[in-house]
Amino acid sequence: MKDLYQQSIALHQKHGGKIATEHTVPLETTTDLSLAYTPGVAGVCREIAQHPARVHELTIKKNTVAIVSDGSAVLGLGNIGPEAAIPVMEGKAALFKKFADINAFPLCLDTQDPEEIISIVKNIAPVFGGINLEDISAPRCFAIEERLRAMLDIPVMHDDQHGTATVVLAGLINALRLRGGDEKNVKVVLSGAGSAGVAIAKILLSYGIKNVTACDRKGVLCHERDDLNETKQRLVAMTNPERICGTLADIIVDADVFIGVSAPGVLTQEMIQTMHKKPIIFALANPEPEIMPEEALAAGAFIVATGRSDFPNQVNNVLAFPGLFRGILGSGKQFDETVFVRAAQAIASCVEHPTPQKIIPGVFEKDVVHSVARVV
Repeated sequence: MKDLYQQSIALHQKHGGKIATEHTVPLETTTDLSLAYTPGVAGVCREIAQHPARVHELTIKKNTVAIVSDGSAVLGLGNIGPEAAIPVMEGKAALFKKFADINAFPLCLDTQDPEEIISIVKNIAPVFGGINLEDISAPRCFAIEERLRAMLDIPVMHDDQHGTATVVLAGLINALRLRGGDEKNVKVVLSGAGSAGVAIAKILLSYGIKNVTACDRKGVLCHERDDLNETKQRLVAMTNPERICGTLADIIVDADVFIGVSAPGVLTQEMIQTMHKKPIIFALANPEPEIMPEEALAAGAFIVATGRSDFPNQVNNVLAFPGLFRGILGSGKQFDETVFVRAAQAIASCVEHPTPQKIIPGVFEKDVVHSVARVV
């Protein structure tokens, strides 16, 4: 891993980052300049002033997304600040371009105050066709996304929530079909109640899975706990139908599915052995999962997925966000749970013949972005 880190540092140093801007019209003659800039551009300005909706046709707004972060929850590195977040947001911009031909730009903000973030994004929104919130810690991310969706006429999505949840559901759809039985009549245990965990719970419920129970580092989210923030209280109201309290070990008994977006090592082989037959394990903590795949399989797991590229069944957000934005840009629509469920079903359908070793398409499979964009 150290070698990989050093190679990445060398790559970034060589190129000075991963993205650049370029012009899309010729700038070789005085006529070119007159059309692209003054005096001709004044006609474009007047046209937009008179017909504001044409900004989507005549400017970069048509195909440009802002990637907004405050650096408070970057990868597994935590609150490392806006400067240190830039390489991740640059990478996200590069992926937007590579997979969906969308222009995106990193905007790393030197504030972690929700009101300031909301105000800044609202005021820069005229340039952009969509807003991708990224690596903003919970619970602030929930209110920021909710309020921006309400006030802006362009789509807003916190990818750590909904990109992750969409791909998780896609993989789970195929895993449950391989397992057999009623795919919606299963017991799901969720470890982690941050941004990704909350979004996963919501999309599973929207899909029709009724028995979802979540836990955080202090234990099961249940009505008896008096230390839950507002977001977790809402989650309790939607989940834990058996009204169980206790630990992860308590609620995983007879569970069909474990989904972890929490911390390394929280799931043991002994816990897996108490689950229902042919258990499905999504151990998605990065870079070290809740349990290593070989350990989970040795304990009887039927299917194992992780967030890593060096194991089968990688749950990777790049399967979701390029197609989600490609489909919604310029549509006048806003993201919601229905959109995410349809996208998950589209991703799942890209695996024509799923196997326990392949329940999710690879990130370079070309049909994925187009399939997601079509249903969005």
